[in-house]
Amino acid sequence: MRLKKGPPDFILFITTLTLVGIGLVMVFSSSAVTASINYDDPYYFFKKQLMWAAISLTVMIAIMKFNFFRLKDFAIPIMVFAVLCLILVITPLGTEVKGSSRWLGVGWAKFAPSDVAKLAVVMFMAKIMEANLDKISSFTKGVLPFLAILSIISGLIMVQPDLGTAFTVAGTVFCLLLVAGAKWSHLGAIALSGLVAVGAAIAVAPYRMERVIAFLDPWKYASDEGFQTIQSLYALGSGGLFGMGLGRSRQKFFYLPEQHTDFIFAILGEELGFIGAGLVVSLFLLFAWRGFKIAINAPDNFSRIMAAGLTIMITLQAAINIGVVSGALPVTGITLPFISYGGSSLLFSMAGVGLLLNISRYSSQS
Repeated sequence: MRLKKGPPDFILFITTLTLVGIGLVMVFSSSAVTASINYDDPYYFFKKQLMWAAISLTVMIAIMKFNFFRLKDFAIPIMVFAVLCLILVITPLGTEVKGSSRWLGVGWAKFAPSDVAKLAVVMFMAKIMEANLDKISSFTKGVLPFLAILSIISGLIMVQPDLGTAFTVAGTVFCLLLVAGAKWSHLGAIALSGLVAVGAAIAVAPYRMERVIAFLDPWKYASDEGFQTIQSLYALGSGGLFGMGLGRSRQKFFYLPEQHTDFIFAILGEELGFIGAGLVVSLFLLFAWRGFKIAINAPDNFSRIMAAGLTIMITLQAAINIGVVSGALPVTGITLPFISYGGSSLLFSMAGVGLLLNISRYSSQS
């Protein structure tokens, strides 16, 4: 077995750039009206997103070229940093926006610790799973320690509160345990306990319960909790097959809240139709295929688990966002990777792609 260094995965690279490009176009289209009214500049959000796209692309390329053999050394420091940030964000140092304390920093340098945590969890889990592969089949010695770590991270994220990101992290770790060789019976027990935990989290927070009830019958609560879902469905339905045309959305005229962030896919579907929405879904499926291919061909267990985790994390988040926008899931605040407005989300998603591209430069050759 020898390690061969080659070029990064070209298809994954182009797929990511295409998604970012679509995101820039849709951020401008969906936010121009709001930016004009609130900031007297239709390009306000677009210019900020373009700046973050340039920074994120630079970070992605830098990580892609980083010394592959030192990646493992950063797993624990990044995890410690993520935990500290998750703790700080729920203190007075955190910035509260719309009832949730999810941000640290000031001005353009603000970031969401949960975005750091998603990347940190994958790297950290890959490191400790590789070291304990022989114990994964045991529930007490293998699975339980990972659940304890997951409970701490997910708990800190839910306190913000951010149930959508907590679910994404939990789902990713669950899949990684499967990849690492955990028993189905153990995973079934975990899934059941996870459903109980989600049910409890919903039950103790009235606003979450209201969202679930509105999800079951949004038209009954059309003026409050069901409003976003209904407006999102109106947008998608208005798009038809070919869409109303780029920039011609009606729902972005203050009908659909969060139209350039959590619900940008609805505006995309309205303006570009089923064809445009289908293209974006296809690009995420292509991303998943290349990511898992990189994982299969990875040179060692650490990079194999990390590549699978990064791929699952990004595609699962995309699936949840699209599920929410299409009314298949209850409303939760989670962005569409590469496309939604948000520098923090874009930066750490691109950093994850940089890690994938770095791993893709190496393959196991017999």
